[in-house]
This record gives sequence, C-alpha cells and structure tokens, in this order.
Amino acid sequence: MRVLHVISEMGAGGAEALVAGMALAGGDVGWESAVASGPGFRLESVRAGGVPTFDVPVARRSPLGVLRATWAVRVAVRRFRPDVVLAHNVSASLVARLAAARRPVVTVFHGVAETDVPGAVRVLNRVSSTVVAVASAAAAKLTGAGLRSVVVIPNAVFPTPPSADRTTVRARLGTPPDVPVALCPARLEPQKRHDVLLDAWAQVPGDAELWLAGDGSLRSELESRADGRVRFLGTRTDVRDLLEAADVTVLTSDWEGMPIALLESLAADRPVVASDVDGVREVLSGGGGVLVPRRDPARTAKALRGLLQSPAARAVAASHDGSADAHTLMKSYDELLRTVLEGR
Repeated sequence: MRVLHVISEMGAGGAEALVAGMALAGGDVGWESAVASGPGFRLESVRAGGVPTFDVPVARRSPLGVLRATWAVRVAVRRFRPDVVLAHNVSASLVARLAAARRPVVTVFHGVAETDVPGAVRVLNRVSSTVVAVASAAAAKLTGAGLRSVVVIPNAVFPTPPSADRTTVRARLGTPPDVPVALCPARLEPQKRHDVLLDAWAQVPGDAELWLAGDGSLRSELESRADGRVRFLGTRTDVRDLLEAADVTVLTSDWEGMPIALLESLAADRPVVASDVDGVREVLSGGGGVLVPRRDPARTAKALRGLLQSPAARAVAASHDGSADAHTLMKSYDELLRTVLEGR
C-alpha cells in the first residue's frame, strides 16, 4: 500500500513527530511511504530513512496559498501515485482533497481550539473519507458538532533513545548537576499559555531553572517578562536528551489533542505537571503526573514546588500504566486504511 502523508510543515510539533515516525515505520506494516510538506528539521531524518519527500509551500489559510499548496501536492500525487492520502489536520486535508483526484483522503485530527470545531467539521465532512481523532475527547467534540465518520487511534511515541546523558546535557547548557529543572517542550504560541507558566514560575523559589524548548511568535514578549532562571532554548532537535537532563515536564496549554511531548515525557519516566484539559487528561489517566486547573498559576506553582523539591515525590508521580505503543498504532492505521480502500 502506497501512503502519502500531507502536512503543512515538518518542524517541532507533535503532529510532525507522528508523521516522521509513521513514515519511517511504514515498511513494518507493508507501506511504501512519502511525505509532502512544508519545511522543517524532521525532513532530514525522513529522507535519511529513504522516504521520498515533496516540497509544499505553507498555505497560511489564504486562497492563493491554498492554490499553491494544492498544485505542489498534485505534483506529489502524480509522481508518487499513492493508494491513499493521510492528511494531518484540517488545512492539509482540504489541500489533499483538491489535489488527490479520486483517491481516498483520511484525516488525522490533532486538535483545534473549541471555537474552531464547528468550522473544522464543515470542512472535514466535505473532504475526508474518514477522520482519525487522536483522543476520545476530540472524537466526542467532532461527533457532537456533526462529523459523520470518526475513529479514535491514540497517539504513541516512536522509540528515540537519548544520545547524551544527564550530566553531558546539563554541562552543554551550563546548568549544575544538582539544580532542579522543569522542561516545557512547546511552541511559544498563545495556545500553550506560557504566560500562565511564567506567572507560576515566579512562585517557585530557589535556584531551579525553567527550560523552554520551542520558538514562536511570543518569544520577545515572554523574554521581556522572564527572570534569569528561565532559559529560552529555541527550537530543539534533541528533546529526548533534554528530558534525560530535566526533572519535571510542564505544560500549561489552553487545549490539546493528545500531546506527543507528554507521551515522550512518560516514556522517559519524567513526571508531568499539566493543565487539566481534554487531551492531557487522557494521557495522564493512568498516572504519570499532576493535573492542575487550566490558567491557574498558583496551583501550577504548588505542583511544581512539590515535585522539584522531592525526588521521592517525583518517583511516585512518574509511575503510570503505560500508553499505546508505536507498533499498535501502526497496526491500527494499517487496518483502517486498508478498510477504506476496500470500501471504495
């Protein structure tokens, strides 16, 4: 089965990590994979693994941008000749439908703000053969807004062992071995609510450091209000190494689909402090961290203080039942795509 993944970009986000992992693991379930996308550092590993890639300009929700992206994906379809197109998120699904002729388009829905769900459903009902929601809560919202066809396949982490140990990573960043560290692996964009995190961090005493691994439109604003204990690391290709060196992972988002960053944290046995929102609640349903009310700096600070100050508390919080593995994820997608093709 020939599978073309279509996604806007291949940078540091969770959807991008999933595309890279699935494209590289496709051979395990009998796929020939290709990726059509905008730029991003994950394309390097995809190409190194022998997966063909096709350049697509980012649509940016403008009519001209959509037309340009559609033309580029149409070229990819013509050259790669996929049996099915797997489009990640709504805008990529629209482009894929316009470009893919009569081929089925299966959408992987990673999430949108709640106010955008009705509009997303209107588009997906027109362009998608079926929709995969990465979390049950997301599926419920989609069906509640009138989506006709949706299945749930929870996200999973593809194994990426660290390339450096805790001491080496901290030495590179100039952080002493005994300093408590909280890591926030998230783009510096409004959804992730770093403002809430910085308000919480101001209530965490001592020499603890907060590492912000990500970049985005809010960087200058956030830098202007952060104290010297906050480290802006920019976009990183070594998040697994950073997890090895950190003590706690923190995420204060307003909403999430099913965040890969938290799945990676659980896989690294790092406890999580995170907003009690749908996708996060599902990730931590079997343990692995502390849920705090959304937009609540005081409760976030209290949870961070408790974990950063106590190795025993971190060990207890990190205990979890485990999450879906990459092999199960690939089998689920393979069964779905073959069912879609059989039903054409």
